[in-house]
This record gives sequence, C-alpha cells and structure tokens, in this order.
Amino acid sequence: MTSYQALSKSAVQAALRTKWIGRSFHFFDSIGSTNLFLKAQLSAPHGAFIPAGAVYLTDYQHDGRGRLSRRWEAPPGTSLLLSVLFRPPWPVQQTNWLTMMAALAAAEAIESQAALKIAVKWPNDLMILVDEVWHKVGGILLEGDLAEDGRFRSVILGIGINVNILPTDLPQAVTPAASLFMAGGKPVPRLPLLCTFLARLEAIYDAALQGQSPQPAWQERLMMLGQPVQVSSASSDLSIKGIAVGTDAWGQLLVQDETGVLQTIAAGDVTLREAQ
Repeated sequence: MTSYQALSKSAVQAALRTKWIGRSFHFFDSIGSTNLFLKAQLSAPHGAFIPAGAVYLTDYQHDGRGRLSRRWEAPPGTSLLLSVLFRPPWPVQQTNWLTMMAALAAAEAIESQAALKIAVKWPNDLMILVDEVWHKVGGILLEGDLAEDGRFRSVILGIGINVNILPTDLPQAVTPAASLFMAGGKPVPRLPLLCTFLARLEAIYDAALQGQSPQPAWQERLMMLGQPVQVSSASSDLSIKGIAVGTDAWGQLLVQDETGVLQTIAAGDVTLREAQ
C-alpha cells in the first residue's frame, strides 16, 4: 500500500471549507522541502505579496527536516507534509503559540478522522500510545523572518503527519515512530484529515487573534506533565533532572529540579525517566 487516497490541488480546493487558510494553495508531487521552498519564495521580489494562509503541500519530500535539522522521511503518498504561511501581529515570544495551535489542530483532526488519542511531547512532537509505548506520529517546525521592529515579517509553519506508512517503512529513531495506520490498524483518508486540520488551525488562530490563548488546551495534552524528566540541550552537555510541572504562557517548560528550584526551559530535548 502506498496511499489510501491520492491528493491533488483540485481535490483539496473542492473539499476545503476554510475562509483564508488554503485559499492560496500549491501542490507538488515531489519537492525537496515545503518549508525551504516557501522560504525561497518569500525571499524573492514577490515574497511580500504571498498572502497569510498560503499552503504548500507535497506528496513526497526528499529533503524534509524537523527540529534541530533532523531529517523527516516518508514514502510517497503516505503522509501529510505541508507548510502554512502566517504573518502574526505578535511579539516574538508569543509566536510560539503557532506551535501550540498546530499541535491542537492536528490532534483534533486525527481524533475526529481516525479516532486515535494524540498527546504532545514538548515542545513540538505529536505522540500516540502503541502497545503502551509512546511513538512519534508527527512533528512541527517553525521558521521565521525577523523584522527590525522585533516582530516576524512572516512565519512558516511546517508539519508532517505519518498517516498510512507501513511499519516496515517507518524510520528508525531514538523516539520510536508510528503511523495512524499502524496505530489504528486501517488506512486513514488523507483528504478529510487535511481539510479538518486546516479548518481547526484557522479557527484556533482566529480565536487567538481575539485574545484566546491556546496554551491551556495545549498543556493538557503534554504527555510528561507530573512525570520525572530529563532535559538536555543541543548547545551544551548540561542536563536538568526533575518533575515537569507545567508550562508558562508562552509554552516554555517548567521543571522543578532535584534541588527544588523551578527551572524555565525555552528549548531542549525532554525524555521521560524512571522515578527514583
């Protein structure tokens, strides 16, 4: 099985019920990376005129990347791989809300279309329990262009969801990978999943513009809350051990370390560990 349902520009545009996300829509059978392509488009003379909500979708990425430049691999026709352009009016710190919005929209879409419960591994991984083990089923990557006034001119939200990948085709990684097909035992139609995701993303974003923070609902989905964790940094050998007690308004992880001090973590890799 390579796909349950082919995607095309015409099929998506006919099915999409959003007001502004996806009204500018671009589809590629194959591309290096939707994020990299959109970034190049934004750097071109016409880049300032690309509308917020523009969607770039592909059936196959041969240079897909996740956080910390980690490769994101998926066989053709088996996943949702896309980038969405935003031009948020917020300060830089608040832009982290976009990661929360994407995670919430993806979780709600998957639960609606595949009846599978989704959790979030801080800060940007979509997780699912398979045989009582957490597996990664998707990931989110934000890339922004910072203006002189300290706000982003544009933010590219990239997301990949493993939909109908066979277990034998899933990449080997430190965090085990899964697909919706593997977790649920049956193929999931990608078109309604995509359209539901974009509709929920639009609704959550519009609510945020009216002042409704996505942080409380996003925090409720964090798989490590109340659990012993270890946080490591890609830029140093230092690590923090403690209990994940919550997040702040901007999504930074709050960890009470082994000395009782509350640490605020802006970036890093978090792993669950056995309680001592």
